[in-house]
Amino acid sequence: MSDKARSYLATALDLMEDKALRRHDVDWDEIRRTAFTDAGSAQRPGDTYQAIEAALGSLGDGHSSFFDPKRAEESHGDEQVRSPVEGRVLASGMGYLSLPGVQGSERVYQQYLREGRDAVAKADRPNACGWVIDLCRNRGGNMWPMLAVVGPILGDGDVGSFVDADGKKTVWSIEKGSPRLDGDSTGWGTSPPVGGGSAPVAVLTSRSTASSGEAVTVAFRGRPDTRSFGEDTTGVPTGNVNHRLSDGAILNLTEVMDADRTGRAYDSPIPPDQPVVDNLGRGGSKDPVLDAATEWLSEQPGCA
Repeated sequence: MSDKARSYLATALDLMEDKALRRHDVDWDEIRRTAFTDAGSAQRPGDTYQAIEAALGSLGDGHSSFFDPKRAEESHGDEQVRSPVEGRVLASGMGYLSLPGVQGSERVYQQYLREGRDAVAKADRPNACGWVIDLCRNRGGNMWPMLAVVGPILGDGDVGSFVDADGKKTVWSIEKGSPRLDGDSTGWGTSPPVGGGSAPVAVLTSRSTASSGEAVTVAFRGRPDTRSFGEDTTGVPTGNVNHRLSDGAILNLTEVMDADRTGRAYDSPIPPDQPVVDNLGRGGSKDPVLDAATEWLSEQPGCA
């Protein structure tokens, strides 16, 4: 193996051993032996990619990934196709917000934020008695613009945290409708709480609710007058960090798991409070998940 390839592979493995969420659960001597054996007589960084991907797989977190330089450029470009944020008024004065995932440039995030806050305002006319937050098609991306949209509904205060392999917590909170990380602003601007941030909320999830979509799910766990409906989430309620390697490739490494405001941490599918089959997601014409959510909301004070 050339020195260049050896150094490249070693750097990737060092990052994994130093930062991976499940770094304490694997045999690093064995992972390194296997990786260097797999890389064989690699001469260029590209010759080690397969060994790096195999090492990531051995972590068992189900969320880490590797992007070669071409895929890194394509996957982290400025434009990403996404569904629109939808807000509307339901029967009995309930507000409905469909919150899709989002990934892209700062321009894309700001557009998502404007669209999302407009959707919340539209659904809050004149004043919503309760809310449906639909995360069934949220595959993830950047959690911060998502939390900035739902922050006024969540209400101010601590809503969750990241927890690393050593148990260190980094708290997510909402202040004046805007998300903060360990008390520091994440730069999304303020937005007044809706209904005082205390209206009842029904959260909808499905097997397609993943990653940052699961983080938003977690932010509502433990909130008073809140109940979830639908199916178990995908099962990757964990946070990733991108590490760009010397040739432009990206090691997208799972480093933390999500925890709710009560301190409960998640690293597997999140079950709803009330299981309901997502018939709409399977091509059906009716939405029993939404029906169950609105039935529960209709029984809450203000919506009855």
